[in-house]
Amino acid sequence: MKYDYIVLGAGSAGSIVATRLSEDSNRSVLLLEAGPDYPDFEKLPDEVKFGYATATDIMVSDHNWQFEGKATETAPPMLVPRGKVTGGSSAINGQVFLRGVPEDYDSWAAKGNDQWSFQHVMQYLRMVESDTDFGGGDFHNSDGPIIVHRFKPETMLSEQTAFYNACRAAGIPDSPDHNAPDASGVGPCPVNNPNGIRWSTALGYLDMARHRLNLTIKANCTVQRIIFEGKRATGVEVESGGETFVAEGEEIILSSGAIGSPQILMLSGVGPADQLQAQGIPVVHDLAGVGQNMRDHPMIYVTFRTKKDHPMDGFAPRVQMALRYTAPGSDLRNDIQVLMQSFATGKVNLGGDRMEPLGIRMLAILNLAVGSGELRLTSADPSVQPSLDYRYLEDEFDRRRLREAIRMCVKLGQDEGFKDIIEERIEPTDTELASDDALDEFMRREVTTGQHISCTCKMGPSNDPMAVVDQYGKVHGLQNLRVVDASIMPDCVRANTNVTTMMIGEHIADFIRQGS
Repeated sequence: MKYDYIVLGAGSAGSIVATRLSEDSNRSVLLLEAGPDYPDFEKLPDEVKFGYATATDIMVSDHNWQFEGKATETAPPMLVPRGKVTGGSSAINGQVFLRGVPEDYDSWAAKGNDQWSFQHVMQYLRMVESDTDFGGGDFHNSDGPIIVHRFKPETMLSEQTAFYNACRAAGIPDSPDHNAPDASGVGPCPVNNPNGIRWSTALGYLDMARHRLNLTIKANCTVQRIIFEGKRATGVEVESGGETFVAEGEEIILSSGAIGSPQILMLSGVGPADQLQAQGIPVVHDLAGVGQNMRDHPMIYVTFRTKKDHPMDGFAPRVQMALRYTAPGSDLRNDIQVLMQSFATGKVNLGGDRMEPLGIRMLAILNLAVGSGELRLTSADPSVQPSLDYRYLEDEFDRRRLREAIRMCVKLGQDEGFKDIIEERIEPTDTELASDDALDEFMRREVTTGQHISCTCKMGPSNDPMAVVDQYGKVHGLQNLRVVDASIMPDCVRANTNVTTMMIGEHIADFIRQGS
């Protein structure tokens, strides 16, 4: 059978694209997913179902690709979690439902993608959500597929309340709705975990489309390569259960994420010619930007040991409050984000147990880092992960902003409201805070991923040598092939990336239906 559309990846964007395209009963859609699928909610594993911690660690789960990356020259190998299950990373993430600021999308438009200004994407940001606190009106929706809420004051854990009060005492404004266009300050973090359920795109989108006869969902299918006739994509080679088969489609839609999509392109002969030739892969199309411009949010832990009598519940919400502000001397609004974490553990790859607390933690996150990294193909074998070299903190502006954010967290932890909660600061130490050079050394060693890898197949006009797709997701120089996921962002937004990735799925699905 030949399908009208083949969607490669049932993740945050792919599940949405398949759901929207299959609304037309005259169009056949095949959705391929490398991980498992759980059509019965009752059989959904706890580690995927529940948004708070479970006894099974998602970091070493089969539902996680378990990639490793290189943060800096002095940092140990870094875990890079990505979802390997229907719902993709929306099925294993921390459920922070945060939009980028309007300037993020307007900057995309200024780079030659005029259909991606805030004015254009607002309708799709609204389309995704069912906001139980601010639904309705110009900026929010109350009947979208993904359920969003914020913890109320009476449900806040004591350290979350202390964090809020410390921020307010420091002169930081109140921000009751972080997803309002002009929001800045401290307030409850919008999250998509109603009643503790991680409301992924598998639950919000795929479940309303499963009954459609024109939608075929095939799980446990690993894409080997896209098949081309000249410059035209005609199908995909897939491995499942030790057997290989070919599926043919009128249009191939690559939604395998910011790691999987550039890797599949290169395995298929699309990418920097020198990398392909080095792996013995015949070049179908020399496209220099594939795997380049790799962006993320560098993150540093500021960790505090709690007093012995302070309650620590590993099954309670771990993040309830968020702070967004502009670093001193920066002209980039909301380029710093701090999340208050109520249950801090050691890093799993360094022997930590996600159910054994060290104390509490503030996550200092740098948005709009100047520096970017690179994804490189290391083998023609699809089972071998590509190299992920993040190259964090090579730019002084990045280091300066993150240093300031760490010192802000240290100051907040000294607030009177934490005196009955915090026993002592674990990291960074006073010695590591003593000078910029000492703090830089600490940061280079301890910096880790904010888990928002993106931009590895950036969109832009054809005269941009690093652009991989146009603003409709179409791969430059090829026919019948689009990329629709976080990899096409020109730059990483000033927020957790999942909402923007969902918006990308809605927006490009609409382009496809309109014939763009």
